Amino acid sequence: MQAKFTYWEEDGWFLGYLNDFPDIWTQGVDLADLKIHLLDLHKEFSTGGLTPVHDYHTGELEVA
Repeated sequence: MQAKFTYWEEDGWFLGYLNDFPDIWTQGVDLADLKIHLLDLHKEFSTGGLTPVHDYHTGELEVA
């Protein structure tokens, strides 16, 4: 199984989140460290230790 994540570098830190839970960010000193923290988050969500903060919905906006 794989879980997609988004990450970026800011002020010397690697920040990121699991795409299924974008409101819970974590950080690492490098990409490998960030992945360890993301795996920890995934385990917490999988076992019910954490719950998502929001229930996101999508919609469409007429722009023209």
